[in-house]
Amino acid sequence: MEKDTVRIQDDLYQAVNGQWLKTAIIPDDRPTAGGFSQLDQDVEKLMMADFKALAEGSKKSDIPEMEDAIKLYKKIMDVTRRNQDGVKPVLPLLEKIKSIKNIKELNENAFSLTLANVDLPINCGVDVDMKDATRHSFVVMGPNIILPDTTYYADDNASGKKLLSVWEDMAGKLLAYTPLSKEEQETYLKDTLAFDALVAKRVKSQLEWANYVNNYNPMDIKEVSSLVAPFDLEGLLEALYHKDAPKTIIVYDPRAIKEMKEYFNEDTFTLYIHWAYVMALVSSARYLSEEMEHLSTTYVRTLRGVAKDPALDKHAYQVASQAYSEPVGVYYGRTYFGEEAKKDVVSLVKKIIETYKERMANNTFLAEPTKKKAILKLDTIEIKMGYPDSINEFYSTLKVKEEDSLLDTMKKIQTARILRDLHKLNKEVDRTEWGMPGHMVNACYNPSSNDITFPAAILQKPFYSLEQSVSENLGGIGAVIGHEISHAFDNNGAQFDEKGNLFNWWTEGDYAAFKALTKQMIDEFDGIDFFGGKVSGELIVSENIADNGGMGVTLGIMHTLKDADFQAYFKNWARVWCMKAKVEYIQLLLTSDVHAPAMLRANMQPRNFPEWYEAFGVKDTDQMYLEPSKRVRIW
Repeated sequence: MEKDTVRIQDDLYQAVNGQWLKTAIIPDDRPTAGGFSQLDQDVEKLMMADFKALAEGSKKSDIPEMEDAIKLYKKIMDVTRRNQDGVKPVLPLLEKIKSIKNIKELNENAFSLTLANVDLPINCGVDVDMKDATRHSFVVMGPNIILPDTTYYADDNASGKKLLSVWEDMAGKLLAYTPLSKEEQETYLKDTLAFDALVAKRVKSQLEWANYVNNYNPMDIKEVSSLVAPFDLEGLLEALYHKDAPKTIIVYDPRAIKEMKEYFNEDTFTLYIHWAYVMALVSSARYLSEEMEHLSTTYVRTLRGVAKDPALDKHAYQVASQAYSEPVGVYYGRTYFGEEAKKDVVSLVKKIIETYKERMANNTFLAEPTKKKAILKLDTIEIKMGYPDSINEFYSTLKVKEEDSLLDTMKKIQTARILRDLHKLNKEVDRTEWGMPGHMVNACYNPSSNDITFPAAILQKPFYSLEQSVSENLGGIGAVIGHEISHAFDNNGAQFDEKGNLFNWWTEGDYAAFKALTKQMIDEFDGIDFFGGKVSGELIVSENIADNGGMGVTLGIMHTLKDADFQAYFKNWARVWCMKAKVEYIQLLLTSDVHAPAMLRANMQPRNFPEWYEAFGVKDTDQMYLEPSKRVRIW
């Protein structure tokens, strides 16, 4: 045995993926390689070839909306025109922001600024009402901040200081393209950082956002209006909705709203206007000249540890496929997703749900009334598999005009999206809408509609293949399916009923027992040293509960198979989470991602289940051993 061979009993992740990790090269334009990232690259490469063929006319599509997606793609590829236009397309918007001299004028222009996607002193929008999932509510929260999380602003956070310096340098160089004098450029930049610092003291951290049930804070419009004054929220709502303006607002970030006068008032108004100007410039720059586009990504590349921007054709595909996400996803699904695979995976989903119901019925810490409610929730989960049957008519309205600049085109698309979302307020929720497009390598559970979505692109090796064994598929896509179903019963999802409403369906004792198990899951991960940082068990607890449930239910199914191969199951589980990443990106994820680091996802959960110990003869002298009293199994 070679010295560098890792025993699977000591490190499942390294034993399965170690050789690949030694030689794998992370692409210069990406922060990661392997697992999800590799599948995403493969899909991207396939679709880039199709976009090129569609643009050249050597390939046709029967999806009308793809025509405008290709027009946008070609407009991005036309760097000659973009370079000729330079900074000009954004100047009217910047001049409009600059011309606003006082709060009264800001309030008069709030409606048009909202449609232009200019940052206001508050963020606002429309979302599904947590207490009544059939309707929408108007929501408000604090402004965006520059750095990824409020923790980066701490005085002793060297990484935050470095990142802010990179952003400042980038924004300063972009400002040099504007008509502002050198002195004005320096003032605008200084004021932008000052306003950002004021906001960062008051908005939620990523850890606070992770507990999304706490977002539900209904307040009377009059009360919210008094808190955010002198910004005229009622005036904005009247401009948006006229006589149908809402009387109740859901405040997602109460502290930021209650303390808004500390960062937005007559004294800070100039700081705000300069901040809005600079933020509009930075967000628009990627749709201007090549030089400005590349400059505008400096901060994000530094944040993620990425060496360079994607090639022009890749960038064009990425932007166009995001703008027309649903049509592109349907195109991918119709072209590359087989019906045989769809039927097989739907059958597996139903099998996992049935097994989950059995496990709930046999649960040892829930009382019968709670079990019945949980089983009802499982019974009513809707499955969205592959891609939608039809394309939302909204996309047919997104027309790309030859005479428009790239920025004007993207602004029109943004405005259309803003209007579509705002106009949902007084409409019934459309539960047929998909949260992810068919070409996305991901999956999700939506607590407000109690549905699970599995885009076509994730249904490939190593997650799933008709060529893989059932055991391998259970360790891959099966565990992912179980994971998404388990989100219905994580620390957030467990507070919603089968209709997607925020409602307490638990007995007091059952919920106390569940919270105790949740605390154990937090403790299992909390404080682990990882690439210069520490894991926050609280930040990632919902995803860890889902991983734990996904493994538990699929291991239950494994016991029903005649030819179950538990070793193959665990090896494919580890293979799915294989990821090589830039250190900067890993450190970013530690502070902002609600998922555990990939290596820990692979190695921590198996230790909680007896099947792991039996499959590989794991003993108490092995590093992958966890004493029975510390093992956590919730669902």
